[in-house]
Amino acid sequence: MDAEQWNSSEQVARLVRQSLEEGATVEIDGLGLFRPCADGRFEFLPQTSPQVFLAYVEEDYALAHRLYLQLRAEGFEPWLDKKKLLPGQNWPRAIEQAIEISNFFLPCFSNRAGGKRGHFQAELRYALDCAARLPLDDVYIIPIRLEDCPVPLRIRRELQYVDLFPDWERGLRRILETMNGQKTKSRTRLRLAG
Repeated sequence: MDAEQWNSSEQVARLVRQSLEEGATVEIDGLGLFRPCADGRFEFLPQTSPQVFLAYVEEDYALAHRLYLQLRAEGFEPWLDKKKLLPGQNWPRAIEQAIEISNFFLPCFSNRAGGKRGHFQAELRYALDCAARLPLDDVYIIPIRLEDCPVPLRIRRELQYVDLFPDWERGLRRILETMNGQKTKSRTRLRLAG
């Protein structure tokens, strides 16, 4: 760790401690939650739920938010920009970090998302780069179609997508089965390695 990183780490630690001393709870994505206790000490609650990054275009926010709520109800920790980004935060870097630490990346395709340039496409490309570093059998990107729409050829050639139409609940069950199956597979691999 170089001097600049050390100073940055010290600043973050000071900010977290100051916030806790003022009675605030501090959440650090991918790590967990720090909170003050009644006896003046601090408590750390590690994040144990798998993190799921939801990528979507602004026009599909209502459906992405619906998915966010359902994933939370099922014990996952979904990452949705409108819920996680803070005022003044360097959002391009925060989004890249969220994609990097997520256990799953769910791009939400629609007719609005397909041809639109911008953040959705950049997030998808970044997730594909992250996926390239994982073992081939790991499930990381789970493409979702919100409606009958084309899926980019590169995605279609390599990954099976899930339709959330015409039966949202059926599609959601398939997503949850996939993610829960990947969690079980990862735990088994860890036991075998240990």
